[in-house]
Amino acid sequence: MKRMEMKTIDRAKGRVKVWWGRIAARIDEIPMRRMAVCAGILFALSLLPLLALGRYNVMCIDDYDYGRQIHDTWLATDSLVQSIRTAWRQNMEFYRDWQGTYISCFLMGLCPMNFDYSAAWIVPILMIGMFAVSAFLLGRHILCRWLGADRDSAAFVMFVLLFLFYQVLEAPFEGIYWYNGATHYILMESVWFFTLTAISSALWAERRSGEILLSAVAAVLAVIVGGGNLITGLQAEIVMALLVLYAVVTNRKKIAVAAIPFLMGSMGFLINVMAPGNVRRGELDTDVGYAALLSILLSFYYAGVFIIRWTTVFVILVWFLLLPVLWKLAKRSDRKFDHPVLVTFGCLCLLAAMFTPTLYAVGMVGLSRVDNIIQMVYYLCLVMVTTYWLGYISHRERAAAFGAESGEGERRISGTREERAGDVFGRFLETAGMKMTVVCLFLTLIVWIFTADKNTYTSVSALRSLAKGEGRTFYAEAMERHALYVDDAVTGVEVAPYSVRPALFDFNDLSEDEGNWINLAVARYYHKEYVRCLKR
Repeated sequence: MKRMEMKTIDRAKGRVKVWWGRIAARIDEIPMRRMAVCAGILFALSLLPLLALGRYNVMCIDDYDYGRQIHDTWLATDSLVQSIRTAWRQNMEFYRDWQGTYISCFLMGLCPMNFDYSAAWIVPILMIGMFAVSAFLLGRHILCRWLGADRDSAAFVMFVLLFLFYQVLEAPFEGIYWYNGATHYILMESVWFFTLTAISSALWAERRSGEILLSAVAAVLAVIVGGGNLITGLQAEIVMALLVLYAVVTNRKKIAVAAIPFLMGSMGFLINVMAPGNVRRGELDTDVGYAALLSILLSFYYAGVFIIRWTTVFVILVWFLLLPVLWKLAKRSDRKFDHPVLVTFGCLCLLAAMFTPTLYAVGMVGLSRVDNIIQMVYYLCLVMVTTYWLGYISHRERAAAFGAESGEGERRISGTREERAGDVFGRFLETAGMKMTVVCLFLTLIVWIFTADKNTYTSVSALRSLAKGEGRTFYAEAMERHALYVDDAVTGVEVAPYSVRPALFDFNDLSEDEGNWINLAVARYYHKEYVRCLKR
């Protein structure tokens, strides 16, 4: 009886083994182009709830202060040209009296809701569109040109990475829905990604006409970046300087290609930091920053803190998902991966540098709209550094195997424990292949969909708010408020607090105190004596 049971179990095991073998063989045969298309569809689907919730987006916070003069001009003249002139005049006033970010302030004055209050749905389309496209192009360019990946593998990696980023975004409202905050950081970082892609493409361009055109485009964009936030501006200065140094060392014919955008961007950045408004604002600001050297040292500490914070279980699953693909593309690459420690340290320095401006200026980190762009740079660095290390391991394996076959002696790679570990890890990834990617993708989707707190991941949170009607109710109440704001017969406005609000719309609302700065901004925008929120 026991023998029969054992035979039955053995037969069942054999069937399972054959069944799994067939599935594994099918998985390994999936073309990378099909995987890239599927990843692109997954990313697009994950954005749909975010964009749908954008239908119920509204104007808020600093949008009122920066848009007041432009809104008045539009109502008085109904002229877009006159409104743009007012935005530039206001921009120059800010430059003299408040802050030097001459491009950001100009764009912040041109909030779409100044011209049509119901146009806030445009904001998430603009911010997601600009940031996702620029990050995709930059990441794919680095993977293909600098690390030697094929376009399909690079596209797959970037679609998955963007899916990850938008699900765990540090501050979704400030990075997607709030026009003022997203323009100053997300939009400016997008322009920087386009700039970096253009400069790097010019360095790789084979035709003279192509490199001249790309360098010219990069020079114009670099001036725009220089007039944006200081975090992105400092990041741009560091990277562009390194690209000039790279051109000096590797190909002096390309120096001008990298130097012209660097010089133009540096001029724009200097105009920004030397603005009279920065000095005046500093005199009024009670926050005191750290000394320069201490700010730099603390930047490395906080870089470590936030790396740990942003490396969640979800991120680790996605990293494991990408490992086999990154291993394969790195192993096939014809690039040299000789300096993994230097590349890793360079990426750490770049991340740390993005924490330095706020530490130096106001002695703090953790401003969520700033963290959004640092978080994306971290994930980009994580993928690129991982690929570089995998290239280093796989190419040492290849060189050692070639040396052994040609009779040069024992494998040089097996001399240390670290190198042996690299061998084992490489063989594991080679064997696991696409099976590991598919399994980790399945686990990632399970975590994404079935996490207990439905506000953990942005798309799930947006879908929940849409399904419960929170967005619709919130927007209806916002429009009721707006009807009071534009009613000339009402001189003092008292509004009811929102009965419900989507979790992603976590901005500061009006206060019961009519002297609150947000209340004052709304009152000035609509020319009311006061605006107050009633008690609950």
